[in-house]
Amino acid sequence: MALAPLWAARPPIPLHAVAAMAACVLGLGQLALPKGTRLHVWTGRVWIALMAAVAVSSFFIHTIRMLGPFSPLHVLSAVTLFWLWAGMRAARRGQIDRHRRIMLALFFMALLLTGAFTVLPGRVMHEVILGG
Repeated sequence: MALAPLWAARPPIPLHAVAAMAACVLGLGQLALPKGTRLHVWTGRVWIALMAAVAVSSFFIHTIRMLGPFSPLHVLSAVTLFWLWAGMRAARRGQIDRHRRIMLALFFMALLLTGAFTVLPGRVMHEVILGG
């Protein structure tokens, strides 16, 4: 593993990748924490901020262009922002089962599944993890 390709990438790719990696680590920790505690709530807020940073920063990354400067990944980013809001709203309304389902889906689909695509050849994380 070599981080040089990540630091050499044009902005906002380093921010995007670091926020995504931090969200992965924090999300795994969040899964292990007891639910409903003050620590769970604060960790969740940080995770939501990291996920929002990942989604928003993606709108400034245009390495895959299908519709002008955008790709289906940008649609996923917009959907992610909506579901982050919906997950927070569910928790605030006491709809804990809905909150849990939304946040788990975001963790696995918007973070881990899409993260797997970043290791495809030609992508920065492919170079970072597999050495190009």
